[in-house]
Amino acid sequence: MKRKPLSQQVVAVTGASQGIGRAIARAFGTAGARVGLIARGIDGLGAAAEEIRRAGGEALVLPADVSDARQVQKAAHELFDRFGRIDTWINDAMVSVFSPVVEMTPEEYRRVTEVNYLGTVYGTLAALRYMLPADDGVIVQIGSALVYRSIPLQSAYCASKAAIRGFTDSLRCELIHDKSRVRVCMLQLPAVNTPQFDVVRTRLPRHPQPVPPIFQPEMIARAALHLAMHPRREMWVGWPAAKAILAQKFIGGLLDHFLARFGWDSQMDERPIDPETRQDNLHAPLPGDRGAHGDFDDRAKRGSVELWARTHAGKLAAGLGAAAAIALLARRGDVRSSG
Repeated sequence: MKRKPLSQQVVAVTGASQGIGRAIARAFGTAGARVGLIARGIDGLGAAAEEIRRAGGEALVLPADVSDARQVQKAAHELFDRFGRIDTWINDAMVSVFSPVVEMTPEEYRRVTEVNYLGTVYGTLAALRYMLPADDGVIVQIGSALVYRSIPLQSAYCASKAAIRGFTDSLRCELIHDKSRVRVCMLQLPAVNTPQFDVVRTRLPRHPQPVPPIFQPEMIARAALHLAMHPRREMWVGWPAAKAILAQKFIGGLLDHFLARFGWDSQMDERPIDPETRQDNLHAPLPGDRGAHGDFDDRAKRGSVELWARTHAGKLAAGLGAAAAIALLARRGDVRSSG
């Protein structure tokens, strides 16, 4: 499947106002793409558009709540109407609630499901509306290792991400059946340093944090750009994500007990908070621009050897082949010399 260069692509990114979506949108813009920015937060969208323009890309601000299918379709139509096509669509928008199940409300489950799962479904439907007639395009679903291995205190988020995988697998089969050239990919992520931990709804006694080890959102952006050019069914980003997914396949019961013991403190840092006065973005965006990074720059890793190997498989194979050839020639030389 030959894809247009990134500099010639038209890309839609949901959740583009902050965090991973912001980093992905900026990376596409830096590559010269024309980027449709879809999110609720006007302040963040404006700042993201300015970053893209400074980097040499072109940005179209498309305010929308992805839980509303009509708003998503409208955003897709405006992007297509402006640039004439949609080459890549990234579904990233999310919200979450950190809370024990028994303290969750039915309404909170509904809202997380509407944004995370149905928002992905609505984004995918909007993309397909323009990609299927063109018989071309890549849709990237931003998932998580939690798609496979749920953790305590994030039941709504884990369930919504698992639902995305189920939907995506079904759609992928249908596209293959129809011999469509549209590809659907899923990125399964490790813990990422994003502003979500400052704005999620929480009932924890201390400030939420990503479960270490933590990675910077730019690493996820590099993976998304790679899939836009080299689509594959699924990519696990970073060894911690791969380890969690593989462990769930073989020792899921042991992980239940491990997380029962360590799954609480690993999701909180030392900063106390008052959940009763804390503001969150579950139903509406908070004012201000939070950018792509959260509060954990001092602990976040910028890259992963595992991801480098996945995105440079050709170079790695060539290097290993060359090394093997050199070793073989050297061995033959030794044998001849000894003879």
